Amino acid sequence: MTENQTLEILKGAILFERKGKAFYENVASQTNNDGVKEVFETMAEEEENHIEVLSNHYKSLVEKGKLSNITYETNPKKISASVLTEKIKQEISAASYEAAAISAAMAMEQNAVKFYSERAVATDNDLEKELYNWLSLWEKTHLQFLSDLDNELKESVWYDNKFWPM
Repeated sequence: MTENQTLEILKGAILFERKGKAFYENVASQTNNDGVKEVFETMAEEEENHIEVLSNHYKSLVEKGKLSNITYETNPKKISASVLTEKIKQEISAASYEAAAISAAMAMEQNAVKFYSERAVATDNDLEKELYNWLSLWEKTHLQFLSDLDNELKESVWYDNKFWPM
């Protein structure tokens, strides 16, 4: 991959992360549920971290002709362990704004995983590969958290409406 191609990919990734951050901040500001607000604020903070990492790489590539040599945190925080509580699950109705936001967020995270995974495979630059694999891992963690929450909501609705087989 040429330097110009990498710069374009980094710009696209920064934009991608900014859209995610804006979405999460918007959901956090729109909800009346404190637990949901905390979830989406945490997600926005993580997207901000990705923006900073990508921006540093972009700046380094422009100024030095190569990506930064960054040590990445290898264990994404398990959001679900810290903020997914029974109270939050009970406060979100499967037909609510928050549930719709969770579905939309899942689609965004799936796209992010696909984008970063494809970039990791396409590049022959080890630093780029490491960056894209790291981002893909974080986005997979976000997706898993959101999927777990979505499944909890579905099960709750199924239970409440007696959709379970007898």
